[in-house]
Amino acid sequence: MAKTIIVTGASRGLGLAITKYLLSAPQSHNVVVMARNVELLQKLKDEYPKQVEVVSGDLADFSLAQKAVDAAIKSFGQLDGMVLNHGVLGQTGKIAVTDVAEWQKAFNVNFFSLVAFATAALPALRESKGRIILTSSGAAVKKYRGWGIYAASKAALNNLTQTLGAEEPDVVSISIQPGMVDTDMQKDLREERGTTLDADMHSKFTGAFSAGALLKPEQPGHVFAKAVLDAPAELTGLSLAWNDKELAAFQE
Repeated sequence: MAKTIIVTGASRGLGLAITKYLLSAPQSHNVVVMARNVELLQKLKDEYPKQVEVVSGDLADFSLAQKAVDAAIKSFGQLDGMVLNHGVLGQTGKIAVTDVAEWQKAFNVNFFSLVAFATAALPALRESKGRIILTSSGAAVKKYRGWGIYAASKAALNNLTQTLGAEEPDVVSISIQPGMVDTDMQKDLREERGTTLDADMHSKFTGAFSAGALLKPEQPGHVFAKAVLDAPAELTGLSLAWNDKELAAFQE
């Protein structure tokens, strides 16, 4: 039976890989796609007119969460899951030279918008016994110099996942680290952050690219897509890497 899923950050990279899997899976699921670039989202709508609804805008606008839930229910009659994949790097640099206002801007997108999506979607997801998959990062659990804003927001995301897992027994909530994926964010880290990231950190990203070690978006993306459809209840509240053994069933 076809399900209805909200995917944020759906216009490119990991989010696009997740979306395309959902749209072309054997059941041909319905997807409410979200991102700032309406033109790229419209291409998905044109290709899958009966399966796609578009909600575009800056996800620092918390009202978009309710608009997405309303679009899912109005167009497809239900909501079965969300992949909350959007995020920004925010300002890079050591804490001593960062701007508190930049922390707030990044947290609005990377964390507070997630709370808005959860509160908007939980009534429908309780009814469907649905799933919430959140895109985390290894930065949330490691000591990285110069990347505190992004790392702290992802750590907060992991805690939100734990809290949802404790509070919402009828909804499976999991955060997943996708690893180092060949996306625009990686390009930004290599090409635009050389003067603000710690030199060792910057060389990590440039070295991974030069060595061809970045993952294709489809590798973790298909795990995310399968998880939002079928992740079991015993995983709720966990923060996992995309290739952890707990997600082995979705890595085929």
